[in-house]
Formats: sequence, structure tokens, C-alpha cells
Amino acid sequence: MTETLSAAPPHGAPTQAPESTAPALATRPGRWIDNWNPEDTAQWSSQGRAIARRNLNWSIFAEFLGFVVWQLWSIVAVTLPAAGFDLGTGEIFWLISIPSLVGATLRIPYSFLVPKFGGRNWTIISAALLLLPTIALALCVSNPETPFGVLLAAAALAGFGGGNFASSMSNITYFYPQREKGWALGLNAAGGNLGASVAQFVVPIVITVGAAATLNLPVAGWIWIPFILVAMFGAARYMDNLSNAKADLAGSAAALKEPHLWLLSLLYIGTFGSFIGFASVFPKLIADQFPEFSTIAVGGTAVSLAFLGALVGSLARPYGGRLSDRFGGARITMLAFAAMGTITVGVLLTLPLGNFWLFLGLFLLLFAAAGIGNGSTYRMVPVVFAVRGGGTGDVSTQRKAAAALGLISAIGAYGGFLIPQALNLSFQATGGYAGAFLGFVVGYAVLLVLTYVVYVRSGRMGAHKI
Repeated sequence: MTETLSAAPPHGAPTQAPESTAPALATRPGRWIDNWNPEDTAQWSSQGRAIARRNLNWSIFAEFLGFVVWQLWSIVAVTLPAAGFDLGTGEIFWLISIPSLVGATLRIPYSFLVPKFGGRNWTIISAALLLLPTIALALCVSNPETPFGVLLAAAALAGFGGGNFASSMSNITYFYPQREKGWALGLNAAGGNLGASVAQFVVPIVITVGAAATLNLPVAGWIWIPFILVAMFGAARYMDNLSNAKADLAGSAAALKEPHLWLLSLLYIGTFGSFIGFASVFPKLIADQFPEFSTIAVGGTAVSLAFLGALVGSLARPYGGRLSDRFGGARITMLAFAAMGTITVGVLLTLPLGNFWLFLGLFLLLFAAAGIGNGSTYRMVPVVFAVRGGGTGDVSTQRKAAAALGLISAIGAYGGFLIPQALNLSFQATGGYAGAFLGFVVGYAVLLVLTYVVYVRSGRMGAHKI
């Protein structure tokens, strides 16, 4: 049984609303919507926009919690030795990096699950899955005798949070018209990215409140469960499934054959991978290099300044998109890599000085450059695919570009594993991090040249401003 959705015209409207060319929206049990067409102006203005906004709001909240869970071990792992766990530096780096490895891998199947289950239904399921890593964390860190293998398995479960990004972005893509997709997806992405910063700000506070001489580490997991339950309820009560959301396996297969997918993935590893990788490892770097600043006392509670990195990077991301609209994504991406390389050289040269505030300032600039690069690289994808398709904007080109966005977001997330492991290898080999930072500088230089040669230099991509 279906129910037709209708909306009365605004009271006193001076002109008649545009007549819809699409069938009327209809609902079915389970909050399924039929005949959804955001490109139909009348449907969008009368009913579609409100429905899309409601789904976007709850999608942002669920994805935000996904990033929170994804980054919990970045701060918890650093505190384990103080809580009585006998762990080496290499083991701590593995606890920090394994959620990114699992999360990046899960992004690939997650991007296809919205059409299979429905956006509302999969948001409920994916939010419910966040209960597993939070409960596992709380139980594992309550006992210092917990074997490292069990800790590593619990940290791997946090990868569920990283997978949420792909399904959330895929779902919101179906709700918005082409002309508003960029803004909606930007809000969705930024809201999720902020979860990393919130996790690193909240956890040091809650594990020290009320704890006289010991850390109350299990609270780092338990505190998020009520919010996850709210996200599940909100998705069930207010979100919708769209019957016309279809998995585009053909588009994905076509995108995988496109060489530029792999080139853009490399660029995204350099930008988003640097953001999520440094966000994960920043608390560890501060604790190793400046242990007296790993937390600071504010009003009787412990606060880690590591949260500022993820916060700055998240807030900078929309500006990368905006600058790309004006000057071209490739040029902004190239400048972002230039800035990241220069700043990393600054970190390398000033690290021996032992000045925490200089270290913090340089890293915040690095996060800002990476955030801008996130936005500009992501903005390049549809433009590059449009140019490759002859600039026609036909359906097949749009499908291939949409599939490429999901695949590139998954591949780029592997940087969250590579950055901490590079630092780990450097520490194991030399006892310091200089070797890894030097490698990052070389990597940014190579990506800068790649961006210039392929996308900026005149003639490579025709007369288009990529």
C-alpha cells in the first residue's frame, strides 16, 4: 500500500508553482519513498528539499559518531602505559593505525550497501555496529593484563567507524540535485571529520574526571553508547529509504579502468591520508616529544591539545573546495602539497629545538594545508572525469565520476595506516622520527610534480581548468 505525498502551495503565492513533470512522491511501509527525483524543480521545492535536509542532518550525526569511534584508539592507545599496560612503541603504533587500515578497506563494500538495504536501514545498521568497538574498548582497557592480540582486535573493530563515511556520502548523493550536491556532501564530510577532533578533546577529560590517581579508561568507550543509540533512533524515526537508489557496479567497473582514478587516488592519499594519518598519530607524537604537554590541566581536568589538529584540518576542508571553484582544483592541490612539504621541512628542522609551541604551530599549519588539499583534490574528481568524457556531462560520465569519488575516498583513507606505520618504522630503525618526516617531504614533492605535469601544465588536459 502506498501513500501519495502532497503539499499545498504557499498562502498568498503570487504565481502558480511550477508544474511537476515527475510522478507524485509516494511512501510505503518501512519509510520507503517512490518516484524520488530531486532534479524535478517542483518536487524539490514543494517537498524534496525538506526531506533531503532531514536525512542530511541525521546522516551528519551518524557519520560524526563514526569518526569519533574511528579515532578513539588514537588517544586511548597513548594512555595505556600510564594505566599499567606493558606495551612497546611499535605495539602502540599498531593500535593507532589498525582502525584506519580496516576502515579504509570497509569503505569499498560500504559504498554499495545503501542501494541494497536502503539509506535509512543501513544508517541504523551501521550505527548499531559502532556499539561493538565501543563496548570492546571499554572491556579490554579495564584490565592491564589484556593480551596485545585482544587489544589489537578491539582496535580493529573501530574500523567500522571509518567505513561509515562511504555509505553516508553515497546515501546523501541520491537525495540532492546535481546543483546542490557539492554543498550537501561538503557539510556531510566536514561534520564527520569533526568527530576525530571531538574524540581527542573529550576522551582525555572523561577518563580523568573523578579519577584520583588512576585513569578511568573504560569510560572512553561507555560514554558514546547513549549517542549511538540516539543516532539509531533518529535514523529509524526520521530518515528515509529511496527505492530508486541503485548500486552502480558498471560505473565502478568503468572507473577502475580509468588511469586518472589511480592518479587522483595517489593525490588523495597525500591530502586526506595525511589529514587522517597525522590526526591519528598526533597525540602519540606529542606524548613522545613533549610528554609534559601530552595533557594540560584546565579547571582541574586534563585536556589534550592534539584535538586542535583534526579541528583545524576539518574546518579548512571547505575552503579547499571554494578556492578550487575559483582557481581550479589542480592549482590549489599543487599549492597544498607545496605548503605541506615546506611545513614538514620546518618540523624536521625545528624538532631538535624542543619548543612545543613552535611544534604545535607548525603542525596546525600542516593540518590546515592538508585540509585545503582534501577539498581541492575531491573537487578535481568530477571535473577530470567530465573532461575525459569530452565535457559532455552525459549520464555515463556522471556515473563513472560518482563511482570514482567513492573508490578514491576509500583508497585515500589508507594514508591513515601508512603515516603512523612510516613513523613507527623510523622510530624502530633510528630511535626518532626524522627519517619518516624526510620521507613525507619527498612524497609531497613527487605528488606536487605529478599534479603539475598531469593537470596543470598547459596542454595536458586541454584548455580546461581542472
